Amino acid sequence: SWQVATEKVAGKLSSTLSWVKNTVSHTVSQMASQVASPSASLHTTSSSTTLSTPVLSPSSPTQLSPDDLELLAKLEEQNRLLETDSKSLRSVNGSRRNSGSSLVSSSSASSNLSHLEEDSWILWGRIVNEWEDVRKKKEKQVKELVRKGIPHHFRAIVWQLLCSAQSMPIKDQYSELLKMTSPCEKLIRRDIARTYPEHDFFKEKDSLGQEVLFNVMKAYSLVDREVGYCQGSAFIVGLLLMQMPEEEAFCVFVKLMQDYRLRELFKPSMAELGLCMYQFECMIQEHLPELYVHFQSQSFHTSMYASSWFLTIFLTTFPLPIATRVFDIFMSEGLEIVFRVGLAVLQMNQAELLQLDMEGMLQHFQKVIPHQFDSGPDKLIQASYQVKYNAKKMKKLEKEYTTIKTKEMEEQVEIKRLRTENRLLKQRIETLEKESASLADRLIQHKCSSQYSEDFVLQLEKELVQARLSEAESHCALKEMQDKVLEMEKRNSSLPDEENIARLQEELIAVKLREAEALMGLKELRQQVKDLEEHWQRHLARTTGRWKDPPRKNTVNELQDELMTVRLREAEAQAELKETKQRMMEMETQNQINSNHLRRAEQEVTNLQGKVQYLSAQNKGLLAQLNEAKRRQAEIECKSKEEVMAVRLREADRIAAVAELQQHIAELEIQ
Repeated sequence: SWQVATEKVAGKLSSTLSWVKNTVSHTVSQMASQVASPSASLHTTSSSTTLSTPVLSPSSPTQLSPDDLELLAKLEEQNRLLETDSKSLRSVNGSRRNSGSSLVSSSSASSNLSHLEEDSWILWGRIVNEWEDVRKKKEKQVKELVRKGIPHHFRAIVWQLLCSAQSMPIKDQYSELLKMTSPCEKLIRRDIARTYPEHDFFKEKDSLGQEVLFNVMKAYSLVDREVGYCQGSAFIVGLLLMQMPEEEAFCVFVKLMQDYRLRELFKPSMAELGLCMYQFECMIQEHLPELYVHFQSQSFHTSMYASSWFLTIFLTTFPLPIATRVFDIFMSEGLEIVFRVGLAVLQMNQAELLQLDMEGMLQHFQKVIPHQFDSGPDKLIQASYQVKYNAKKMKKLEKEYTTIKTKEMEEQVEIKRLRTENRLLKQRIETLEKESASLADRLIQHKCSSQYSEDFVLQLEKELVQARLSEAESHCALKEMQDKVLEMEKRNSSLPDEENIARLQEELIAVKLREAEALMGLKELRQQVKDLEEHWQRHLARTTGRWKDPPRKNTVNELQDELMTVRLREAEAQAELKETKQRMMEMETQNQINSNHLRRAEQEVTNLQGKVQYLSAQNKGLLAQLNEAKRRQAEIECKSKEEVMAVRLREADRIAAVAELQQHIAELEIQ
């Protein structure tokens, strides 16, 4: 297998490197004659230092078996694309930075470089062979080595060892998964052409790179149907395929999704991405308060520039050699490096960002920041580890975010509950109205039956009328407020946008000016055509009688012909110049129209944000009105209950008084 063969080769490296050191000068001198460019020299140097097949000739004192030679050829083919970039050839201490030119120019520099690379290869070969013991006993030292950079030829095996993906049962299912059909195939095919479009391995349509990338993404979409396929994950898989075959890349990607929080990031809800944005924003607020305030004032949300950092681990932000170094550390330490590098980038660019508006900051993130570290990633890595990262505080922020999201869910449930209660309250109001109507009927009956309680019944009727009036007034006030809000919204929507009208007028004036310039140019061209036609007629008139003229006159005529030819050429040149100017004016007009469209779109986005804030404030006001209506309804219920109880008590008192009077009358009658 790939792993066993790699370990076998690593065991033979120590014996083979001594021979390479003695023969490298002779090999370089042979190859230097074929070098036509620095890139070719660099490739030659890479071939000599990576023990590729041409170096291990049959006359070599250290012989390898045909299987080993075949394996080394495969290794060289897998790593060929990245080796053409000088930045990807840096060793642990940056010793490969100028390896191509130094090997060709100086044999002593060649021996020093080989010595450093030999030490690096022996060290990493020992780590790979004794991985279990090294990981347990020297985990800190391994982390430090990874931060300095994994040698390119060891990346494949070291990445698999770091994420424990070298012996996964799912690897045996890979070929079966490729035979199945995934519902995400169309989406994957659509996005493959956008993944590393300038990289040689992926840029050709239906190339080997695009095919293996499609295979891995399709296989994972079948394994994890909840996540399926998410745009952005293809960049991570593409980087893995640059280092290892597709089966190993599939296993490593599965491990990354399961153990490195990537699965939560790529879920349809993207809840983990929201958590990362919240944590990162809190870090900015703590470490860069001025920049945080500036971002808030410009409505420059964290997700506008940092979401791709977390979803692609900077693979779409930095050039590949720098992003690969960051990915080395991500494989060892997880998402912590993304927070560190992100904050380090903001610290380095704080002064420039504070001077820019939202559009300027977006341009800065897209065009300036990606090329700030072209000289090498060491400065960025050092700055990122000077950032204070508190794991306990991040856990606390995670709890806070969970609490906030839970409260938001509870508020939504509460709104639904309030709406239900409002509907029930309306039903109860109707019931109370019916009860009060029946109570009024009873009072009328009492009024007819007993003249004694007439004043009392009138008083109760007045109180009931007042209660109904106050209830009706509250309903009317609520309805008036809602009508006013709707009317104001209609007014705002019907009013024309003065800024848009002014911009459209400016565009119209500019177009008219350019049209006038074009008409002037057309008039000038027409005048020149007329002049040329007159000259041509004169020329024809002269040439008809030229054979009769003396030689001197013929010479003058020839000069006039040449002058006519020059004028014709001049007219053609002026016509071409006018046409070019006209095209330039059309392009400028189109450019101005596009910029105005963009400005209007930004204005619409700002208006929509304001409308969202206004609607949220309106929602809060309506909730407050609902609570107030609920409170008033409760008061009305209490009052109505108290009134009913008072009526019953008074009625009982009246009956008791009547009974006493009747008894008194009976006693008087007896007397």
